[in-house]
Amino acid sequence: MRNAKTIIFLGDGMADEPITSLGGQTPLQAANTPAMDSIARSGQSGTLLTLPEGFPTSSDVANMSVLGCDLPSEFCGRGPLEAAGQGIPLAPGDIAFRLNLTTVVDGILTDFSGGHIAQGDAEILILALQDAFGSDTVHFHTGVSYRNLLIFSGASASAAIKTEKPDDNQGNPESEHLPRAIDATGQTTANLLNDLIKKAHDLLEAHPINQKAVAEGRNPANAIWPWSGGSAGNLQTLSAKYGISNSAVISAVNVINGLGRCLGMDVINIPGATGYIDTNYEGKADAAIEALKNHDFVYIHVEAVDEVSHAQDLELKLKAIEDFDTRVVARVLQAIGPDVTTVVLPDHPVPIAHGKHTRTPVPVSVNRPGVKPDAVQTFDEIACPTGTIGAIKNGDLMALLFGRPKS
Repeated sequence: MRNAKTIIFLGDGMADEPITSLGGQTPLQAANTPAMDSIARSGQSGTLLTLPEGFPTSSDVANMSVLGCDLPSEFCGRGPLEAAGQGIPLAPGDIAFRLNLTTVVDGILTDFSGGHIAQGDAEILILALQDAFGSDTVHFHTGVSYRNLLIFSGASASAAIKTEKPDDNQGNPESEHLPRAIDATGQTTANLLNDLIKKAHDLLEAHPINQKAVAEGRNPANAIWPWSGGSAGNLQTLSAKYGISNSAVISAVNVINGLGRCLGMDVINIPGATGYIDTNYEGKADAAIEALKNHDFVYIHVEAVDEVSHAQDLELKLKAIEDFDTRVVARVLQAIGPDVTTVVLPDHPVPIAHGKHTRTPVPVSVNRPGVKPDAVQTFDEIACPTGTIGAIKNGDLMALLFGRPKS
């Protein structure tokens, strides 16, 4: 059954594992989430595998899975999606890398987010990097906080590079996880990346912004970590694949906005959307309510839960989940009619115990008008697998909502 209007509430990194201090409950079970529970209670539930083997355990892969992309043919790396999110066109041969501003102390990656550096400070540091090391073939671009972009152009640019996710390596020696060439064609790019990493550390370590951070007891953004590079991809639009003529994405982070733009979705930017727990939750909710008036499909993504999960902060994870529930999901549900299909899920787990993404399938609940609910009463990792949707994988959720792809 296909409905005229559909909204997906995506709480990045919400899924977790049972935690002893919560009496064996997961954060989703322990948190007060009446709005998400109402979707489960009125609808049907199951699980969705978003991070299949053979692909990175990153949010670009997970959200591509949720949105029905064909990973074997359409996965292009995170960098090109970040570029699309910023409206930066990639010329043929350009290679775009996601670039984290990080904290490295005595050779150890101690903070993949550079202390969740303030936007203004990040822009100053990226500009300093561009002034010092930028050229006709090397371009640094600011993003959101620690999430930035590095683009290589010219004959030496190659995607034949093996990089690792910084949030998977917090606490590890930086020198053991540097970019490396997959084959001979990538060696020049690997050498250039590693030279930039070394030089950037020297520049950033001495920068007044980071000296002030150290003096105030904060983590300095004194290093860079380029990763997930690639060239412009060729993603099939939601209109071409599912016949969705009007769709919109609402997110604070460039990778999700870039994915949406590549899928032909309208990108709705929200003032005060930060990608952290201080984000403008109500602004996102209100934008989604407005977007449903002239869009058939709205995808509202909230990053905050993921960030505090990586920090292994259980108290903040519980708060971020409850904020997502009350300030986004509940606010939207109160404003829309019963004829709108509502969906809630995370894109991937980030267990507090590990602070890293895992490949465990995530819970999903779908409330479609006219469809008989199953027996699931709460939205969480324990209840949802017992629902009638069952265990689904890439493409299955979009097919459930909009029918099988047209081609």
